[in-house]
Amino acid sequence: MRRILLAAVVASSLVLAGCGGSSDSGSGGLDDVKVSSAKTPKVTVAKGFKVKKTTTKVLKKGGGDEVASGDSLKISLAGVNGTTGKQFDSTYASGKPVTFTVSDGGVLPGFVKGLVGQKVGSRILVAIPPKDGFGDAGQPSYNIKKGDTMVFLFDIVAKVPTEVTGTSKKLPSDLPKLKLDADKHPAGFTKTKTMDKKQTKVSADVVIQGKGAEVKSGQTLTVQYVGQVYPTGTVFDESWSKQPASFQIGGEGLIKCWNQTLIGQKVGSRVVIVCPPDSAYGDKPPANSKIGKGDTLIFAVDLLDAS
Repeated sequence: MRRILLAAVVASSLVLAGCGGSSDSGSGGLDDVKVSSAKTPKVTVAKGFKVKKTTTKVLKKGGGDEVASGDSLKISLAGVNGTTGKQFDSTYASGKPVTFTVSDGGVLPGFVKGLVGQKVGSRILVAIPPKDGFGDAGQPSYNIKKGDTMVFLFDIVAKVPTEVTGTSKKLPSDLPKLKLDADKHPAGFTKTKTMDKKQTKVSADVVIQGKGAEVKSGQTLTVQYVGQVYPTGTVFDESWSKQPASFQIGGEGLIKCWNQTLIGQKVGSRVVIVCPPDSAYGDKPPANSKIGKGDTLIFAVDLLDAS
């Protein structure tokens, strides 16, 4: 559910709110929504529940930092369709929070309105009307229809760092040199005198050593990255101008070299990866990607979080 939910919200047209969600009595209001105290909480919403605007109720106020637009958050959640009273999503049973960026273009408008201004450690209820949710299209895969209000329980677990910090190590002399932009974020790679132009093996060099837990296969990994055609070709993708990317590590959705090199690395690290064609896209690069057939690729990846 989370993958489709977050994919759908990215495609939504967001209306950014400068503060937390507004108060709205709606039909019954959030005071009538019950949340059990179980480890896997049950959210009870009476059938026919509706609100006209995004509504937030703080059940427990946390003592952490205030959430701002653009923050990446680790959150446990449960979602209920207000029309039917049926739950359509929950992360509590698995114990694996979801990570996403609270920003224009990143999540549903109701997520932004409900979460911005809240404090880390808080438990909140957010009621989201269609205009701040999936709009007139609804979300048929989860039986969310045109007029359905959604009710979410959110536990704001933590903020996810936007970059790694620490003392950088030099790359081996046979690799291109990592170039930083004005904000000291990785921007690509430049030529060195002794650079090897015939990299045939996957390699990974840690240039900032993190102190977090080791990344495990199956976890949701949140990263910042820049990717370039090796050795000093075109930068074909990067996240720094957009928002951190989250994906399952060890799955089939990644090129082989990312799974080969990032599993076992420590969260908080910056890793430079070289991916020969047979561990990248080979003779079938993505269309319109600036990657050619048989290209070797090089990446700088900041490991922000794994859960």
